[in-house]
Formats: sequence, C-alpha cells, structure tokens
Amino acid sequence: MNAPNKTPRWGMVVDLNRCVGCQTCTIACKHANDTPPGVQWRRVLDIEHGTFPNVQREFLLVGCQHCANPSCVPVCPSGATRQRADGFVTMDYDLCIGCASCAEACPYQARTLVHDQRWYFGVATPQERQVEHPDRIGVAQKCTFCVERVDDGLAHGKVPGLDLNYTPACAAACVARAIRFGDFNDPDSEVNRLLAGTPSFQMHAELGNDPQIKYLYQVPAIPGRDLNGDAIDDALADPSNPLTGPHQPWWDYRAAMNFMLGGMSSGLMFLAWLTHQFFGLPQDAFVRLTTAAGAVMAVGLFFVFLKIGRKARFLNVLLRPQSSWMTRETYFVAIIFPALAVNLLVPQAWLPAVIGLGGLGFLYCQAKILHASKGVPAWRAPLMPWLLTATGLLEGSGLYALAHAVAPAALPYGSAAATLGAFATLATGVLWLRYRLGAKAAGIEPLARREIDRISSLVSGLGHAVPLLGFLTLAATSAVAAPVAFVTGAAAIAGGLFWKYRILTRAGFLQSHAMPKLPRRGSGARAAPYRAGYPPVLR
Repeated sequence: MNAPNKTPRWGMVVDLNRCVGCQTCTIACKHANDTPPGVQWRRVLDIEHGTFPNVQREFLLVGCQHCANPSCVPVCPSGATRQRADGFVTMDYDLCIGCASCAEACPYQARTLVHDQRWYFGVATPQERQVEHPDRIGVAQKCTFCVERVDDGLAHGKVPGLDLNYTPACAAACVARAIRFGDFNDPDSEVNRLLAGTPSFQMHAELGNDPQIKYLYQVPAIPGRDLNGDAIDDALADPSNPLTGPHQPWWDYRAAMNFMLGGMSSGLMFLAWLTHQFFGLPQDAFVRLTTAAGAVMAVGLFFVFLKIGRKARFLNVLLRPQSSWMTRETYFVAIIFPALAVNLLVPQAWLPAVIGLGGLGFLYCQAKILHASKGVPAWRAPLMPWLLTATGLLEGSGLYALAHAVAPAALPYGSAAATLGAFATLATGVLWLRYRLGAKAAGIEPLARREIDRISSLVSGLGHAVPLLGFLTLAATSAVAAPVAFVTGAAAIAGGLFWKYRILTRAGFLQSHAMPKLPRRGSGARAAPYRAGYPPVLR
C-alpha cells in the first residue's frame, strides 16, 4: 500500500506469455466505457511471425499508455487533454474542439474521433440510448485507465489492482491474469514485484514518452528473442501486418489547404517586408501584396475551421499558449489581421515590420504544428520544421513573381526579390533531398518512404529546378520578363503545394506498434527450448 501523502504512479504490466488473445479485456473495456461501433479503447493484436514450419504467434495489448511524458498533452490548444499528478492522462470533453492534434501526436494509435453518432444495428436500441455519450461526439476520446473506478476505490480505502471492483475493467476481466494494474511508485506493489528481476520492454521507448504499460516477454528458463531490425522494416512494408500503422484519418484535404495556403501567404508577407524595408518596394505595392496574402491566409484558416469537430468552441484554441503551437499560431493571426486592416486604411511606418515578422512567426508555428505530430513519423522528422519554413518562403517568392506577371505596373519586381527567391529555392531543394535520403534513419515508416520516393522526382524538378533557373534568370536581367516571372512563380507554388498535399494526405502513416522482444514459443526453430525435468516436445 502507498505511504501516506506519497503520490502514486499508476500503470500496467502485461505478460505476453500469459495472454491467450481471448479479447475479454476488449469487451470489458467496451462494456465499461460504452464505446460506439468501431471504437476500441483497448485492443489486442493477433500477430504471426516467421514462415512455416518456423512460426510463432503472439497477442499484443495496445491502447493509451498513460505516458509519463505524454506528447498529446502539450499540443492540445484548449487544455482538454491533461495529465494528473498520479500519471493519468485525462480528457475534458467539454473543452475539446476536435482538432485531432492529440491524435496526431500520439505514437500509440490510442486516440479516436467520432463525428457522428453511430448505432450497432443502424438505429438506436433502448439499451444504447441509456448509455450514449453525446459529449464524446466531435471530440477526441481514449482509454482513461478507468480513472473513476480507481478514484472511487481510493476514496473507500481500497487498493486498485488488488480490489477488482476498483481496477481498470480490462485488468479486472483478464482471464489469464496477463494484465496487472498497480502503483509503480510503491515498491511493494504487485506490478513492481512482477518487474523485479524479469526483463521487460516499453513500446517505442526510444521516442521518450516513457509509457506506463510495461511488457514481460520471458519466463524462467525460457529467454525471449530479439527481432532483427531489417526484418521489422520489411514486415512493416506490408499494410496487412497488424503492427503496421494505418494512414491517419483525421487531417485530410482541409488541413492540407491550411498548410498550403497559410505557408505561401505568410511567406509572402515576410518577403514583402524584406523588399520594402531593405530594397525599396513602395508602400502601396507592399499594401497590395500583403492584403492579397491576408486574403489567401483567411481562406486557409477557413478550411481549418471546417475541420474541427466542435466549431462553436473554436475560441478554446486560445487557451494553451504555454505549449501548443496551434495556440501560438492563432495569436499571430490575432496580430496580423488587425495590422493588415490598419495598414490598409491608415498606413504607419512601423506596421510593415509587424506584418512581415508576424507572417514569419505564423509560418514557423505552422511548421512546428506538423513537427509536433509525434505519432506520424513522416511529419515529426527533425528536418520537417525547416523544410516547411523554407518552402513557405519559396512559395511566397513564387506568389510575388506570379503577382508581378499578372500586374507588372502595380507590383514592381526587382533583382533583390528574385535573389531572395533563388536562395529560398536552393535551401528548400537541399532540405528536401536530405529529408528523402535520411528518411529511414529518421524513423519514417516504410509505406511513407515509398510515397516520398514516388513524388521526389517531380518535387525536385518542378518545385526546385524550374524555379531556381527562373529566379536566377530574373535576378540577372534588368527588365523582368512577365512570361518568365509567371512560369517561375507558378512552378514554385505548384511544387510546394504538391509535396505538402501528398505528405499530409498520402504519406501520413501512423507510428507502427512494436515488439522489440518476443516470447520464445511456436514451432520449429521458434519453439521453446527443452527444459530439464520436462518431457521433450514432439516436432
């Protein structure tokens, strides 16, 4: 039992040798939490390894790991996702706006969003009406470790994990006692006794979340087995493998539109300020460029509004500036648009800096939003924020060149703007090449790498080579040719829009589940070794 005033750290130990794959825990969770059709907060994966006759089969319990360092908490812009002192990661359904940032940040596929009420038989039964949860529609939901049962048990002097009525439903129902729940901060707890002297692993420990589900994989006299890294990579290239992460279903074309339009518009704001401040772009041209950029940004933000599940709560996005890049992006919006309006009506000498630097801040926040999506390896790659920032500046340069080609008299274009465009193109091209070549080392999933390789030639050719040649040509000529400016700008924009759309909607595969260690059981070479005192296994 915990010492008085000592904060517990609740978690689970799962014995892979005990689990028989009966799915009782899954059903117990569904019954206790009234989850709708297709939603399972606690799942058991049925996994096969090897080729006949050297095969084995395991069952892997997955779901929210209630991490000590949860990546879902800081990204939540409304504060709906929180972590208690005892480790429980909880949801406030009344605060959540349904932006899915937490779902994209979770590397354990533990989050779900349901936008419409669904019924098991197509129409509601009286039983379903009795237990429906309208507060969970349009918001993120997940396993809670049955926090209400645990709190109720503590209030009555019970010991969660030992007193089954006050233990998470999955652990209480497990017929093989493969799931044990307890306090990792209590040295005498059952979970700590199980871990003492027994090898275990945490799923994706390398990501730094410190998940609080720990897996046992061997028993006395039968050591476990390591999985070969290349074999794992090959297996995850198969979409039918239960461990392979599916494509994320939450950020679709609407999210892509925000990243595409927001990137080019904020990039143009910053570029317009640079050319106005240092290279003589007239005030009236600056106003025209930034007003147009503001209109493009507004369209992108409208698509974000369409994406969120609880639109009436959109102002909750402002509630977590201390950690959420989405909140910070919104604060930059609150700076940029009033500055644009005042600069349009009553121009001031200091406003261009506010608009230009505000645009750069918006662009960087947007890049960090994608990078904070820890559950999507193609997005969390270390180079992603720099690649998105450079691409936004390239697209902004392209939008400037395109605007000049359409209205050369109203929007003058000089060699300085072209030179900036060339630098942005070169930086983006180098970053893209490094991103693609370093994809495997960065932990990007095989299916996502396949998509990146598929689009790379077009991105490098249309999005980098053509604009670079065009910007260099424009920088070298005293009289800007409208056709060259048009082709250069169109290629720069098209290349950036293309790769961002494909990375979001095609390469956004969720982090796979992982079993770095396996129990030794099965047939052939994968069978458990002979143990003295036991009859030999017939093969």
